[in-house]
Amino acid sequence: MKIRRSTRLVDMTYYLLQNPRRLMSLTFFAERYQSAKSSISEDLVIIKQTFEQQGVGTLQTIPGAAGGVKYIPYMNEQEADALIEEFCKQLSDPTRLLPGGYLYMADLLSNPHYINGAGRLFASIFAQHDIDVVMTVATKGIPLAYAVANYLDVPVVIARKDSKVTEGPTVSINYVSGSSKRIQVMTLSKKSLQEGANVLIVDDFMKAGGTVQGMISMLEEFKANVVGIGVLVEAVDIEERLIDDYVSLVRLSSVDIRDKVIELERGNYALPALQQEELVTEE
Repeated sequence: MKIRRSTRLVDMTYYLLQNPRRLMSLTFFAERYQSAKSSISEDLVIIKQTFEQQGVGTLQTIPGAAGGVKYIPYMNEQEADALIEEFCKQLSDPTRLLPGGYLYMADLLSNPHYINGAGRLFASIFAQHDIDVVMTVATKGIPLAYAVANYLDVPVVIARKDSKVTEGPTVSINYVSGSSKRIQVMTLSKKSLQEGANVLIVDDFMKAGGTVQGMISMLEEFKANVVGIGVLVEAVDIEERLIDDYVSLVRLSSVDIRDKVIELERGNYALPALQQEELVTEE
């Protein structure tokens, strides 16, 4: 039975949103809705214009016989600023102070609103990079890594402090914690990462950057490429930073433990311009 255009538009939009960065051919949509490719082309143009007007992304054309269209998620500046303002307001609560200048963030990292928002923002920041895998270290960064990977449509790789029998053979390295200067151990399953993979490193909190540097060292063992580093919150008052090239969403600018005052600000991230191009969908 042929589907009405209004129904087709809704279902097609939903399907694209649920499958970001995944290539869809016109033939697939034409067969799915039992419609002519010319009608599908018109629908895709409408969806693309709506996505761009509302600041939720765009549709990208891949030419050729094996081509099609794919949805590229995006978050505009206004929505990003609102999200970061919410993060700063939540994290400035003095009851979140932990020993060592850390902040309690577990509730935000388990809240779909905040974690999905951060995932979409990171996906927007790194949208123009060729990414095969998102990597993090257990345990608190895992929800953030999965949120980012969901919008990039790539797998997640998790480095751990100890190996699990279910992971099979592993690679282990020693690294120095940037803040405590203690020797730590990091392990990663040999089957989890392909040689030459392009990896986006994601972490929830960074002080000196020792953990991130450990992940970089691990990736060198796999001959993988670090294409980007994203941290949710970075501490600013650090004498020696081990990592220079990274993107942060929130900066912990100062902590007064005695008076329990926490000051936060927008991180160093910058959103790339949304690449808008004419949608050519003829096959």
